[in-house]
This record gives sequence, structure tokens and C-alpha cells, in this order.
Amino acid sequence: MELLSNLALAGGLAWASGIRLYATLFIAGLLGRLGYVSLPPALDLLTHNWVLITAGVLMVGEFLADKIPVFDSVWDSIHSFIRIPVGTLLAWGVFKNSGADAQIAAALLGGAVVTGTHVAKSGTRALINTSPEPFSNWGASATEDVSLLGILYLAWQHPLVLLIALALFIALIVWLLPKIVRGWRAISAQWRKMRGSFNASSGDERAGWR
Repeated sequence: MELLSNLALAGGLAWASGIRLYATLFIAGLLGRLGYVSLPPALDLLTHNWVLITAGVLMVGEFLADKIPVFDSVWDSIHSFIRIPVGTLLAWGVFKNSGADAQIAAALLGGAVVTGTHVAKSGTRALINTSPEPFSNWGASATEDVSLLGILYLAWQHPLVLLIALALFIALIVWLLPKIVRGWRAISAQWRKMRGSFNASSGDERAGWR
């Protein structure tokens, strides 16, 4: 039973980190600090004052940045180098006091989950940002906020349900990623075409001035 709970916690923290990293750190640390949940010893540092303060401030910034079309994609791009390693470390930390084989397995699981989640989130947001209206962006962001809370709740209260949901989510990512890649390619092709047209127009204008 302890193994099931640890797997759910490792997978849940990695999954949530790919959506909202700083909110995950703050909520997990605060719940552990208040005694509502039990954190593994390696993750006890999340309950420390400065960690909570820093994560809380960054959580507010992340919440606001995620609601701004286009800037949210810039934010996601920057955090490709933060979410993935931290999500992997969180999963590893759950099994820090286990054997080396369990630690490696947890790190691989966490890395795969947080990477897939981050790529799906950032790719979907990039496609949504091609729409001129902001409401689809706000709707996606609100859905992610609710999903984060649901993931963390299930990780501690219903680990088996969380693992089933995670397996379904991974299957969804496998199905979704090729479509996201095709969408990225279409956006890139359109951008290159627009840039080429702009450069050609600029060249014509310069030639006219001569």
C-alpha cells in the first residue's frame, strides 16, 4: 500500500509540476507545514519558510503570466528548463530513502510525466494563441488551475484513482502530440511566409526610395 501511495505521489507531483510548478511547490509545502499531508523526508524542505515565501511569490507571477495570451507561451518556453528538472527531482525525492533501482525508476517516471505534460501544455497554448480572442486562453488556464488541485487531491486521498487517471492522460498525450507537432509546423510555415512577405515589401519600399 505504501508503494502505491508513493507512486501516486511521485506521479502526481510530476504531473502537477508540468502544469503549474510553483503552485505545486507552494501547495505541497503549505499542506505539509500545516500537517494536513505527510511529505517524504526528502521533500520536507518544501515546508521551510523561505521556500514557501519564494514559491508563493512565484506562484502569483505564474498565475498572472498564464492568463496573458502570447506571453504565456514565452513563459512556458523559459520554464522548459525549470519545470522538467524540478518535476523529475520531486518524483525522485519521494523515493530518496528507497533503493537505487526505485530512485532511478521514480526519476524516469517523473521525467517522462513532467516532460509530456509540459510539452502538451505549451504546445496547446501555442495553438490557442493563434486565435485573436483571449477567452479560449483564459478557459484553458482556468481548466489547468482546476486540474492542478484535482491532481494533488487525488495523489494524497485516492492514489489508485490518480494512477488510473495518469495512465489515461499519458495515452491522451501519445495521441495528442502528433497533432500538436503538425500544428506547430503549420504555425511556423505561416510565420515564415508572413516574414518573407514583409521582407519583400520592405525591399520594394527601399528600392522605390532610390
